[in-house]
Parts: sequence; structure tokens; C-alpha cells
Amino acid sequence: MLQLTDQGLISGVPFLDSPNCEDRPEGSEVSLLVVHNISLPPGQFGSGDITDFFLNRLDVERHPYFHSIAGLRVSAHLLIDRQGAITQFVPFHRRAWHAGKSCYASRENCNDFSIGIELEGCDDLAYTDPQYQALAAVTRALMARYPALTRERICGHSDIAPGRKTDPGPAFSWDYFYAQLDLLF
Repeated sequence: MLQLTDQGLISGVPFLDSPNCEDRPEGSEVSLLVVHNISLPPGQFGSGDITDFFLNRLDVERHPYFHSIAGLRVSAHLLIDRQGAITQFVPFHRRAWHAGKSCYASRENCNDFSIGIELEGCDDLAYTDPQYQALAAVTRALMARYPALTRERICGHSDIAPGRKTDPGPAFSWDYFYAQLDLLF
């Protein structure tokens, strides 16, 4: 089982300190997990560009698409790559800039009370078993640390920003994810 430290990190997981975060508002309790997908360039995997993007060091000349995201300052708390490797960018007790304009259960600004996990992928390509297993393990550890984070409070980016976002997309199997999560309880 993954262990969370008092510093809001997963023990033994690489931590790359993204500047794209801030303190959570006073009294905010982590109570939502948001699943995202990302690939940079779109539809390509393993480039290292996601890391560079989350650390504000993306070379926009490397690909034409990068000009459209130049200047954006975003980061999820975690990235899970196609092999299931986890990289952490923001401690869980801090507010990562992953959700943008968002609303969950009539509460605006989901970044204030959520944890964002990016899966390396795209809406229409199946995710890998190692990704599902890593996501389930992380989710289990987070649920143990944050009691307000329940199974019912796990959603996709599309659920909190409908019409603006589509991830994790139809290729993400919620049933398979929940089956993997159930194996850990």
C-alpha cells in the first residue's frame, strides 16, 4: 500500500516541484478526486513534454500545438504514465491548478477542495492496466488520509467542467477502475 507523508507526498515517488499551485483557502478540506487525461503533443506518449509543461519549461518550438498552450500555468498533483509510473508535482495539502473553471455539487472552484490526477492518455485510446492499478492504489491511499474523499466523490474532469472538458473520455472504464479499487479494500 502506498504511504502518504506528513508533507503531502507519496513516499518513494519522484516529486518535481511545480510552481503551478498555491495554499488552499483556509478551512478547505480535500473531498474530491478528479481524473484527467493529457498527452503532449496530443495523441503522443512518452515525450517528457507533460513534465516540462507542468514545470513551465515547455519548449513551444518543439511542436506546432505547443503554441496554443504557451503561457498556460497548470499542474495536476500527480501524473500516471502509460507504464503506471507515478510522478508527483504538487503536495496534496496544496491547491494544484488542474480543474480551471469548475463546479461539483453546486460548489465552484474545485481546485480549492480537490486532488487532480492526470493519466497519460487521450479520450479515445484505452488506458493501460498499470495505469488503472496505480490510480486505484493512489486512490486507496488518499481515501485513507482524507475521510471526506469517498467513492462517490471521484469524478472526471468532464463532470466538473461539462461542455469545456471531455477527459478522461469514453476510453476510460469507470467499472474497471472501481473493480481495481475494490481489490484493495
